[in-house]
Amino acid sequence: MSDNLLTDWRDRANTFEQALKNAVVGQDRAIHLITLAVFARGHVLLEGDVGVGKTTLLRAVARAIGGAYERIEGTVDLMPTDLVYYTYIGEDGRPRVDAGPILKHGAHLATFFFNEINRARPQVHSLLLRIMAERSVNAFNREYQFPHLQVFADRNRIEKEETFEISSAARDRFLMEIQIETPTDAGIQADLMFNTRFHDGDALISKVPEAVMPYTELNGIGKLIQESVGASQALQDYAVRLWRALRRPHEAGIRIEGIDTNRLVEAGASPRGYEPDAARRAGRGLAAGAHPAHPRRSAWRTARDRGAPHLPVPQLRDEARGDRRRPARRLPRPDRRALSDPRTWSPSFTTDCRARHAASAQGGTIAT
Repeated sequence: MSDNLLTDWRDRANTFEQALKNAVVGQDRAIHLITLAVFARGHVLLEGDVGVGKTTLLRAVARAIGGAYERIEGTVDLMPTDLVYYTYIGEDGRPRVDAGPILKHGAHLATFFFNEINRARPQVHSLLLRIMAERSVNAFNREYQFPHLQVFADRNRIEKEETFEISSAARDRFLMEIQIETPTDAGIQADLMFNTRFHDGDALISKVPEAVMPYTELNGIGKLIQESVGASQALQDYAVRLWRALRRPHEAGIRIEGIDTNRLVEAGASPRGYEPDAARRAGRGLAAGAHPAHPRRSAWRTARDRGAPHLPVPQLRDEARGDRRRPARRLPRPDRRALSDPRTWSPSFTTDCRARHAASAQGGTIAT
């Protein structure tokens, strides 16, 4: 990969980020992570409160990438077939079948936005899983390919009524889970409230330049970056040690008083979970000018940004039986009155693990 080509795409990436920052203020970190995901060709799940700019941000991303853009709303009555086709009665009174949002643009579909994904049924998640994993779907006795497709989804982390939990398999297909937080800067808050420029979302999106990073070229440049921006041996060694520590903390020398770390983790990071991380680190290399990164800082940032589905939450095995086949048991949440008693909770990871360890000894594994 020539230096001129690398410089050209780094400039495009900077222009892309700046265009998004002009449309959505106070979300610099989220915008940078989305840029890395675009070069890594990975799907992204956004999570945040209502009205923090998730939809506006994704609309701006779609415009800056170019290509066909489709959006669907997650609802409790949404069915998998609604992604593929929809039926209606034509003017002549006869039934008609038209292509749905996934098939409408064929291979030109570049950005697919699934709004409120957790309101859709698991059956819909299953179809989306196929589309995200293979960028293809079977319909009408043929297979449709979407070589340039990138899926973005969002969910509200507050409202839980009439929602469905996204399966681990579906969440694992997202390269990143990005938290969209409410800006804390007083100046940005004042602008969002009183600057009328931010009151018209359509006007903001219309000012985003189109096809700053052409969607038809992203697969090729993403592959070139991953092949050209390599990881040093120190970074590779550290990433492997981190991966092993997430599966077998006792072998990494992790000790927690009162806890048998040899039996602590039920499930850890998977090989598939770490495959796209090299792609994202290559994206970081592009942003940094392909300079070698500090191995620990780069690997840890990658693991942190990878998100919850790819890092293990400790799940304790049944100390009495020691097998993994026993169904998980979820502990009841304490009521608000119990939260006033400091003995019922602790911000300390060690104390939390002790509580889980003691609870598991009363009756099986704990699902978190």
